[in-house]
Amino acid sequence: MEAQQGHSKACCNIPPVISKSYENKGSYEVIGGLKTYVTGPSTTQRAILVIYDIFGYFPQTLQGADILATSDKDHPYQVFIPDFFEGEPADIAWYPPVTDEQKKALGAWFPSHMPATGIAKIPKILKDIEEKYGEKTWGAVGFCWGGKVVAVTSGLETPFKAGAQCHPGMIDASDAAKITIPTCVLASREEAEDEVRAFDEALTVEKHVETFADQIHGWMTARGDLEDEKVKKEYERGYKTVLEFFAKYL
Repeated sequence: MEAQQGHSKACCNIPPVISKSYENKGSYEVIGGLKTYVTGPSTTQRAILVIYDIFGYFPQTLQGADILATSDKDHPYQVFIPDFFEGEPADIAWYPPVTDEQKKALGAWFPSHMPATGIAKIPKILKDIEEKYGEKTWGAVGFCWGGKVVAVTSGLETPFKAGAQCHPGMIDASDAAKITIPTCVLASREEAEDEVRAFDEALTVEKHVETFADQIHGWMTARGDLEDEKVKKEYERGYKTVLEFFAKYL
């Protein structure tokens, strides 16, 4: 699926992507009662809430947050990743769930970690961030599980000005129909093509919808093998696409 509606031209200078032993540029704080990764300048009014995938804090995810924070010199962002799972992410060894043991473990984890658990925490998190750092103009980026959270929180009473969903999970066109903010959707080859198409067609807002047809679900976060040059290139292009979209709409 090709890009829809377009976005701004190259707006950013992404630093070289580190394949192994990435050193975080941000730090952890407790905000809204949750451990939170914070990166980027505190002086900027623009902020991005990053909602991770089911595997929580992974080097690829944290590097991505650092990329979002400062790669666009004209539009720096302060980026926050709350630990919605409170230290209990899914084990990446469970995925993809092929064996009975993997299926059982993942099945036992999900009921107490549904997207609704993250959605309910967002108002307090944003309130507490602004009490500490001042009022912000908010964007949201969600990966897999986080993509569903972004989709559901992008309706009429959304706190976000623009949103992005990367290799989104639990895709539902009925969510898209309720979205009221500019939305970027970057799918992988593993999202069902008909579901992505239906989501795209249901969007009535400014949008950029694209499928990275040679990438697996999770290439921009925990499952991205950055030692593979093709994956590394598409990881970088994914973040650049989000930044270009936000430069236009956030």
